[in-house]
Amino acid sequence: MALDENFTNNSFNCTIDSFKQVIYPIMYLSIFFLGAVGNVLSIYVFFQPSQKKTSVNIYMQNLAVSDLMFVSTLPFRATYFLLGSRWIFGDIICRIMTYSLYVNMYCSIYFLTVLSVVRFVAIVYPFKHCKVTNMKYARIICAAIWVFVLAASSPLLDKRIAGYSNPVKCLDLHPSSTRRLLMMNSFVLVVGFVLPFCTIIVCYIFAIKVLLKSKTPQRKKAVCHKKALSTIIITLILFLLCFLPYHILRTVHLMHGSCSWASLHKAVVVSLCLAAMNSCLDPILYYFAAENFKARIRTRLGLCSSVPMQGSKDKL
Repeated sequence: MALDENFTNNSFNCTIDSFKQVIYPIMYLSIFFLGAVGNVLSIYVFFQPSQKKTSVNIYMQNLAVSDLMFVSTLPFRATYFLLGSRWIFGDIICRIMTYSLYVNMYCSIYFLTVLSVVRFVAIVYPFKHCKVTNMKYARIICAAIWVFVLAASSPLLDKRIAGYSNPVKCLDLHPSSTRRLLMMNSFVLVVGFVLPFCTIIVCYIFAIKVLLKSKTPQRKKAVCHKKALSTIIITLILFLLCFLPYHILRTVHLMHGSCSWASLHKAVVVSLCLAAMNSCLDPILYYFAAENFKARIRTRLGLCSSVPMQGSKDKL
């Protein structure tokens, strides 16, 4: 499951430290700033007492909390590379860094997938989605996602699995961990990425099919369809941009890491930055697809003093 920033440095006599010490601090600090601002503002809006309570907003609240927890770790990662790949924060914090990366990544994947399914059902089965959009069920599903991902990622807290042979190097992985990590990656690749990605593609195809067949909808129905389509399209773009390159390159690199693949290692570095960038891109989804979110953001930022504060009557 874990292909961390310095994977294969000790395994093979090659390194791209100079590349990583430029790319990672720039990207991580940029993501930290944008992600902290975007997610703090999103959480503030979501938890307003007057904010409309819907199942969609519950999933987005949890996604924003997960993203904020992750971006709070990025200054530690950036510091590590700014100091020339030297870890000064201790063993426990080091393990939490790797753990938090994957908890956020797969919580994000699952929350985004559930959001797409909820919106998909609203389009295809508009009169049969009570359980999917029920607030109680939404909270249960969120709790189940958190428990599953936290538990599934827990081996990364084990020093024997993570294989930090040198505490000062923190994110370096010991050669003996490679086989175990490859086995974990096979499971996570299918359960954590392929199945959710295929689910979103199916939702997208059938949602488009239904919308193309439907006649000109009423205004209320049109708003619902617009939000649903926005959710699915933005989620698909996030998967293609942030998660797909990383999972492909991580798998290839774990299978064929060597000095002759230095360019592949650099590609993995870039793809990991793209995966982390998901944390500051999710607020775009909230802006276009969350209930009443756009109006409140515009009001808070003083962009529109006359925006009506009542959300649409869409029950999602």
